[in-house]
Amino acid sequence: MAKRGPMPTFETVADYIAAQPPEVQSALNTLRALILEAAPEATELINYKIPAYALVPGGKRDQQLMMAGHSKFVGFYPFPTTMAAFSEALKDYKQGKGSVQFPLDQPLPKELITRMVRFRQQELQQQKK
Repeated sequence: MAKRGPMPTFETVADYIAAQPPEVQSALNTLRALILEAAPEATELINYKIPAYALVPGGKRDQQLMMAGHSKFVGFYPFPTTMAAFSEALKDYKQGKGSVQFPLDQPLPKELITRMVRFRQQELQQQKK
């Protein structure tokens, strides 16, 4: 989302995605489907003005996955422990402590994303015990 000025506020994930350019919409829709397929009980919401998925009921920021559209990539924010667990598989992507950038000119690594979502979900379930 390479627009200038304050970031708009969106009511729903669908609204957020619809406001993006077509190439970004496509990547976000794929990422959304992967998250919901791997974690069907996840709750969609907007947090920090971007799409988020609470992996536990009422999940706070550290219990959510997030994604965001940008002009050249989609950002996926699965949590630092997930990033650390998949560091080798993510080595070809630009990363932050708890985020990874998937370039729009490359196919999304669907199987890797699914594994990351399931890992974080299992990690949260183990913390509840």
